[in-house]
Amino acid sequence: MRIRIAIAAAGLVLGTAQPVSAQSTLDAAVERAREAWLAHQVSALVSKSDTVRLHLPGIAVSASLKPGQASRLLAEYLEDAEELEFTLRAARQIADDHAYAEMSRVYVVRGTSEKRTVTVFLGFRMLGGEWSLREVRITP
Repeated sequence: MRIRIAIAAAGLVLGTAQPVSAQSTLDAAVERAREAWLAHQVSALVSKSDTVRLHLPGIAVSASLKPGQASRLLAEYLEDAEELEFTLRAARQIADDHAYAEMSRVYVVRGTSEKRTVTVFLGFRMLGGEWSLREVRITP
């Protein structure tokens, strides 16, 4: 019994192996999101989403928002920032239709030279055979 529990726990920690095609399409979705974030093209970031949840500093946790609403809030959040880096730390598919990417964001607020670093979690959901952004969670 203890061995089964240990194996199950290891599977949760390490993640389950996913088919190469699913992982490669996830990698492509993460890369598209990374590029859109760096360019502050928030409409491209959420364009394939049905709804998006936002957890942004200084803004109450949102209910699920339509892409247009999410795009406006993200644009407001990003408007005073100059992106320096937005790099992938890890991406993991946690179910057939859910995945997360952990990103490291380094930026400066326009008019300053102080570099700031935050962690951004991007949640993805499989919709119509494609990964779409489902959640943005920013933590210090």
